[in-house]
Amino acid sequence: MKPVYIINGFLDAGKTDFFRYTIAQPYFRTKGKTLLIVCEEGENDYEEKLLKSTNTVVERIEDEEDFTPEALIALDAKHGPERILIEYNGMWNFKNMKLPIMWNLEQQITVIDASSFELYFSNMKSLLAEQIRNSDMILFNRCDGIEDLASYKRNVKAINQKADIIFEDKDGEVDVTLDEDLPFDLTQDPIDLNNYGYGMFYLDALDHVERYEGKNVRFKGMVLKPEEFPKDRFVPGRMAMTCCAQDMQFLGFACEYDKAQELKEKDWVLVTAKVVKQFVPEYKGEGPVLVAISVEKTTAPENQVIDFSNPQQ
Repeated sequence: MKPVYIINGFLDAGKTDFFRYTIAQPYFRTKGKTLLIVCEEGENDYEEKLLKSTNTVVERIEDEEDFTPEALIALDAKHGPERILIEYNGMWNFKNMKLPIMWNLEQQITVIDASSFELYFSNMKSLLAEQIRNSDMILFNRCDGIEDLASYKRNVKAINQKADIIFEDKDGEVDVTLDEDLPFDLTQDPIDLNNYGYGMFYLDALDHVERYEGKNVRFKGMVLKPEEFPKDRFVPGRMAMTCCAQDMQFLGFACEYDKAQELKEKDWVLVTAKVVKQFVPEYKGEGPVLVAISVEKTTAPENQVIDFSNPQQ
């Protein structure tokens, strides 16, 4: 299996600069040839001196219909690379991309020009969401002078909760937290979460479970009962619109409750629970788990779906 590293993003987001920097690093200069597949022409290009010194060969695929497993296999046979880098065209729908069976996707990175994020998020949300959805890292560059970076982080985390999100300006990395953006009082007992509040709690607790550990929360949630769960555990949560009405995700944490077997799938319940930190295989580490204090059947909320673009829910 040959390792493949994909970088995507819209034109002039900084993809070429990222790959130029990467292949020039000593840690990347391993034995064997690197095949770099470029799918669009931006303002910057790869210098011949850099390519020669890093044993990198560039091939270009200009049309989406030409980006096929058969074409990629032909390039593999032509060059016999040890690894493959792909600078993907941001205007191509990422969900249509298919790689040869003997290529293994090691890492996917999305680069976003922060100065144009709002424009793309408003007008090309579906394309942007496909870039973000399965990325391991999302890099916002050119963040200078932008004050509302926390909302950018919130919108991206709503689509991909597991990715590392990095913000950079001309001086380097910028620390962006959601602290000041939390729409609830952390000193309440329990912390009452409305629709939007629950969504923000879910996203923030993934990154900062220590902020909530030992605290009690209260919210309305829909019951989900995964087959693999034991009888004393279920998932109360909410559906969230991460991109468009056709693109929904269920956001919920596992909840320990001794009467979970009495609940029915898709019931609405009012949950009061303590947040604890436990090892969870799905998190590949420690993460938030709820321990129920009370679970009461209730009616569905007026807004059953969380819309992260509408804090007034």
